[in-house]
This record gives sequence, structure tokens and C-alpha cells, in this order.
Amino acid sequence: MHKKGSIMTKQKNYKKTLIACYIGFVVQAITANFTPLLFLTFRSTYGITLDKIAIIPLVFYMTQLLVDLVAAKLADKIGYRACVIGSQALSSIGLILMAILPDILPSAFVGILISVVLYAIGSGLEEVLLSPIVEACPFENKEGAMSLLHSFYCWGAVGVILLSTLFFAVFETENWKILTVIFALVPFLNIFNFVTCPIEKLNEDGKSMTVRNLLKTPIFWLMILLMICSGASEATMTQWTSAFTEDALGVSKTIGDLAGPCMFAMFMGITRMLHGKFSEKLDLGKVMLICGIMCSGCYLVASLSPLPILGLIGCALCGLAVGIMWPGSISISSQNCPRGGTAMFAFLALAGDLGAAVSPTMVGAISEKVGGNLKIGLLVGTVFPIILVIGLIVLRRVRKNNKTDSIEQI
Repeated sequence: MHKKGSIMTKQKNYKKTLIACYIGFVVQAITANFTPLLFLTFRSTYGITLDKIAIIPLVFYMTQLLVDLVAAKLADKIGYRACVIGSQALSSIGLILMAILPDILPSAFVGILISVVLYAIGSGLEEVLLSPIVEACPFENKEGAMSLLHSFYCWGAVGVILLSTLFFAVFETENWKILTVIFALVPFLNIFNFVTCPIEKLNEDGKSMTVRNLLKTPIFWLMILLMICSGASEATMTQWTSAFTEDALGVSKTIGDLAGPCMFAMFMGITRMLHGKFSEKLDLGKVMLICGIMCSGCYLVASLSPLPILGLIGCALCGLAVGIMWPGSISISSQNCPRGGTAMFAFLALAGDLGAAVSPTMVGAISEKVGGNLKIGLLVGTVFPIILVIGLIVLRRVRKNNKTDSIEQI
């Protein structure tokens, strides 16, 4: 009887780990997508100018970039569990303070930025830690688990936009602080999941590649390039698709801002769910290549089509195309560099964030220089999915020529 009981205690419920990570990506979606819905409210309520409001997403992404740089060493030093619990706590605290600080500090703008920095640190930790936590779990279909994991960011974004729209329609926008606190409950409650769920190490001590060896590996830099292009291809369309929605449908800017990103996120989530279900039957490299070509085509349709409705269709289908790029690039890196360790995931997250930060800004700057023509900016943005396709072709040829299972041997 004692023997049976001891066997039972050794069994670990990794489904609980997976659920905690799913919710973690929903939390990241909340912190990334909720505040932008309040930009106009910040302007009308606190008198914050648009040029200052534009600093808010910049601070968010730059904070994430800095966290990406230190998260790997921090996680290896104090452990995944402590870091991921901290990520949920910071996300919750940041959201709660956003409902409090603007009204009690002399500068509402400073209060908002303090809140943004706190939940951006949480978001950055989530971005670096959640993927390797799932990768370390003993699941048979790692590609499917990874793709399904990242789909929860998409569904989280859809949920945030739809719930916010419904809340503001019923209770009006001036009650946004109540909704902010409600959203803060999600990461707070998820703390208890991460406290109790099993979390394994990605690699045994001494088995991971050193950062120096990782950086000396040529094809690792190809993986970095894939992540930069993945982040750029996704973020550029995410940031600018609402403008196309407004032009194509002739609806108000508020509805356009909500419907555009929501539709894009929905299609992106569908792609990740489908790949999560059928990934064992698919060649990830070929799927990524097809999606890269499709994404390039969608950018061209959106930027060159004379009909606004075709531009809208291009934006929507782009969600289908980019859905697999970020998680797919992570899975390809894990397959080719199984000893990459936490450092590899941190560098990949850093590269993805770099693409997500630079590309939308570049597109906006180019559009402004040509008289506010967003289509020209998006046309230039096509370079990122095209480079992704070229990178995948190079990777396939290198792997074929070397006939090896690990980039550590190349």
C-alpha cells in the first residue's frame, strides 16, 4: 500500500503546467493590447498629447527588450518558478497601478509609464520563460504544443478587444479603471497555478551550450534572422491593419481600431490552433516556407491593390500567414539546437521583439516621408517576409548539405 502511494506521488500533472503557460500568454496579450485601446481616453481624461502617448508602446517594447537580455541569466540563477511567478505578480501590479497612479501622482503620464514598465517586465519574463517551460515538459508532440501555446496570445488579444468593446458599450469608457482591475485578476490568480505545477529544467546542469559557443554557431544567427523577420512581419500588420479596416469599410475610427486588430488576431490564432492539431503530419520547414510566401503576397495585395476591400482581405489573410512564424521559428531553433538552453530562448525573444519594435516604426516613418501614404510603407515592409523565405531556403540547403541533426555540429 505504501509502495502504491509513493508511485502516485511521483506522477506529475504537466497539463497543469500547460494550462498555467496558456494563461500566461493570455496575460501577455492583456498587457500588450489593452492599454492601446485607452490612448484616446488618456488624451481626453488627462490631457496627454499624442506625441507623449506614442512613447507608451515604445517604453513597453524597449522594456521587454531589456528584460530579454537579462532573463536567461536570472532564470538560471534563481530558477524558472521564481521568475515566472514574479512575471505574473508584476503584470498584476502594473495593471492595478495603472488604475491608481495617474490620479494620485502630479503627472498622470508618469504614473502610466511607471505602470507600463512594471507590466512590461512581467511580459518580457513571460516571453522568455513560457516557451522553454513547455519545451521542457515531456510531451510527445512538441511542435504542436508550442504552436497551440502561442495561439493563446492570439485568443487573448481577441478576448481583450471584444470584452473591452462590450464593457465600454455597457458601462462607458470612463469606467475603464474597473476593467483594468478585472484584467489584473487574471495574472494574480495564475500565480497559484505556477506555485503548484511541475516545472522541469530545460537542460541538465552542464549540458547547455555556453552563450559564447551559441554566438559562435553560424546557423544560430540564421535563426535570429528568422525571428527578427517573424516579429517584424507580425507586428507591422498588427499595428497598421486598423487603418485599412477603416478605409475599406468606411466605419468610424473607433470601430476600425477594434475590428482590424481583432480580425487579424483571430486568423492568426486559427493558424496556430490548426498547426497545433496537425503538426505531427506536417513538415514544419515547408509550412513555414509556404506561410512566408503567402505573407509576402498578402503584403503586396494590401499595399498595391487599388480596391480598399482587397487591401482588407490582404490584411486578414496575413494573420493566417504570420500565425506560424514566431512559434515555428522557436520550434525550428529547438530542433536544430537542442542544447541551446534558456539563453537561446532569450536571444530568440530579443530578436522577435527587435523586429516588432523596428519594423512598424520604419513603415510609419517611410509613410510619413511620402505624404502619409501607408501603402508605400507597407510595400517596403514586404522585405521582411521575403527575407524570411530566403532564410528558410538557405537553412534547408545547409541542413541538406551537412546531413546533420544539430546546428551545433555545423
